[in-house]
Amino acid sequence: MSEPAVTGESSSYVSRLSGLVRQSAVQLLRPASHPQATEAARRFARQALLLIVAGGIAVVALMYALDAYEIGLMPPRGTPGLWPARIITDFGKDANVLSLLAVALVAVTCIAPALRGAARSRLLRLGTDLQFFFLAVLVPVLAGEVIKWIVGRGRPFVGGKANAFNFVHFAGTEAYASFPSGHAIASAALAFAVSAVWPQARGAVVAYVLLILGSRLVLLAHHPSDVAGGALIGVIGAMGVRYWFAARRLGFVIGRDGAIAPPLARTGPRKGVARGASAP
Repeated sequence: MSEPAVTGESSSYVSRLSGLVRQSAVQLLRPASHPQATEAARRFARQALLLIVAGGIAVVALMYALDAYEIGLMPPRGTPGLWPARIITDFGKDANVLSLLAVALVAVTCIAPALRGAARSRLLRLGTDLQFFFLAVLVPVLAGEVIKWIVGRGRPFVGGKANAFNFVHFAGTEAYASFPSGHAIASAALAFAVSAVWPQARGAVVAYVLLILGSRLVLLAHHPSDVAGGALIGVIGAMGVRYWFAARRLGFVIGRDGAIAPPLARTGPRKGVARGASAP
């Protein structure tokens, strides 16, 4: 998100707001312009393939070795002492995460045209980050909903017993929407996105993800393989959105080796960053 190329300081608030929205849409939808975009795409494809293979093996292993056993250890649904987990889990609900990010993004969009100079520039940079966070969560969440519908996996104890292989494909019901976990997708995607912009926050966001994943297991909302699969989808989806932004010089820089990183101003000098690479 950046100031429109042609905007007079004396123009009206409405014209500045409409210009900002229009310019932001153009920036997001324009073709890739970074000279290292192709190399970054190759690097992303390699990383995504590696994650899919390793994550897929882990998910299948969990289905066979742990899922039924783990849910048998959990307390019954509705146990009064689980109220902390019920509170924690709402912080990873995809609708809650997306709503919060959308409100913040709208607020920045509405406030920025009323500011001038450095204050506006700082707020617009925050707007780019919020755009990235929102799309980094939205894209994998939407993909996860399609996968849920196709897979149709029963939630723990649907059918009356601990059956890790209870599938009704294309069921389209809440009872058969266990894989992948939507909470895991949203929390893992948000954690990846935040750590991609602010690497110093990595420890905090990892703790956040673990709390959300743990809450889904304790509440018998999902099997272990559901949350593992959800986290995998969330991370890969957020990685794809990060590449999209970096290839359009939005909020990230791309190194000569195709590595994507935050601007130097946020992290200090790094090896392999292409000279002249910059964010808006």
